[in-house]
Amino acid sequence: MDGARPSTAVVGGGIAGLAAATALAERGVAVTLYERLPYLGGRVGGWPTRLRDGTAATMSRGFHAFFRQYYNLRGLLRRTDPALERLTGLPDYPLLHGSGTRDGFRHVPRTPPFSALGFALLSPSFGLRDLGAMDPVAAMPLFDVRVPDVYARLDGISAHDFLDAVRFPEKARHLAFEVFSRSFFADPRQLSAAELALMFHIYFLGSAEGLLFDVPRAPFPDALWNPLADYVERHGAQVRTGTPVEHIEPARDGGYRITTDGDETPYDSVVLALDAAGLRSLVARSDRLGDAPWRERVARLRTAPPFLVSRLWLDRPVAPDRPGFLGTSGFGTLDNISVLERWEDEAARWAARTGGSVVELHAYAVAPEAARDVEEKRLVDQLHRVYPETRAATVVDARHEWRADCPLFPVGGYPDRPTVRTPDPRLVVAGDLVRGELPVALMERAATTGFQAANALLEQWGVRGQTLWTVPDRGRNALLRGLARWASG
Repeated sequence: MDGARPSTAVVGGGIAGLAAATALAERGVAVTLYERLPYLGGRVGGWPTRLRDGTAATMSRGFHAFFRQYYNLRGLLRRTDPALERLTGLPDYPLLHGSGTRDGFRHVPRTPPFSALGFALLSPSFGLRDLGAMDPVAAMPLFDVRVPDVYARLDGISAHDFLDAVRFPEKARHLAFEVFSRSFFADPRQLSAAELALMFHIYFLGSAEGLLFDVPRAPFPDALWNPLADYVERHGAQVRTGTPVEHIEPARDGGYRITTDGDETPYDSVVLALDAAGLRSLVARSDRLGDAPWRERVARLRTAPPFLVSRLWLDRPVAPDRPGFLGTSGFGTLDNISVLERWEDEAARWAARTGGSVVELHAYAVAPEAARDVEEKRLVDQLHRVYPETRAATVVDARHEWRADCPLFPVGGYPDRPTVRTPDPRLVVAGDLVRGELPVALMERAATTGFQAANALLEQWGVRGQTLWTVPDRGRNALLRGLARWASG
């Protein structure tokens, strides 16, 4: 960079904000990272709590799978953990339906397109009659997913209606495709079919890593974010947790003034790395940001329905053959069960000392009008149904987290989602709500757009940005791509 060192305010300390701050600080930009919460990591953050028995513990918003296609997120984590030794792989992604049907992905071939075919042939959820009843023409868009073209083709229908059109088997739908829609904390009737197709491409037809994943060996702050905060501070960044940004004002010199409680600071540029509600709120309070059409699109952003995470400290262990993670369907609102001591050191120490277990239950897309105490009891009742040995266990302590801040990708909502670039080249946006032209989703979309936001600013200063990696940006098989184009007319 020529001349004075440029400065950037990164607003939001989740994955997207940390990725942007890292890329900028590494290249000599004076970065200040603002986070309103007292901890980093956003929806993958964690905070201290104390159990009734006096044990210090770390609570979070629940289980997150670090899939092996998360190339850019893993690249971010490698800054402080080059061999990713703070992650550990779980042996399978097991799925259980209330009817008793079980599935998994450990034995599914990894090479596309045999991964999708192998799942169908190996899965008890698919019968020959089911396969024969499917509509192959309606399914063809799955075999040539290109971004953003997939949104032009499928954003106008819901994931539920798309699966109906394909005549996808009901059991397999619950045990496979709804895994993807639940990842977005959304009912398939609300989710754009384009996001479903993109997930199918990422995990089945665009990569060789399949649906196996890693999890952190320690709570999120210790394993991931505290080391990364130390890293960016060593590169000259300031990390200001517990500091909400109240207002952003464009300055006459082309920069911005960031206002926090009792403080106003000038910056050359700004990265907005907030969730949908936070972005809406800050833009509404900062009425000179962007232009009118951009502000109107931001104002229309929506959040997914509420979700519940219940973590239970039990006085006795679950059965030794219970997996570290189990996806469920057909058990009321229960979507998955985690047994934390299977992989997390803090939970393992508590379980070893007490002889108990630390179990976590998730319910995604809960009805907004649901009574919290009723839903919390229902989750525990379903745990007893899935793992009957827990009926005899006493709950030593419990934490219930109700949240409603994940982005919703509704039918027809793609045009309203912000892009990394805004009407002002010095103002950029990052996060899993951002739309772009790379085949990424969830935590990987957050990391990727964080790096893209940094790159957009670095480009203006003549500095080379972060190299990005993704799965192929179209179907990998030429024959299937051709058939998909034929089917689309």
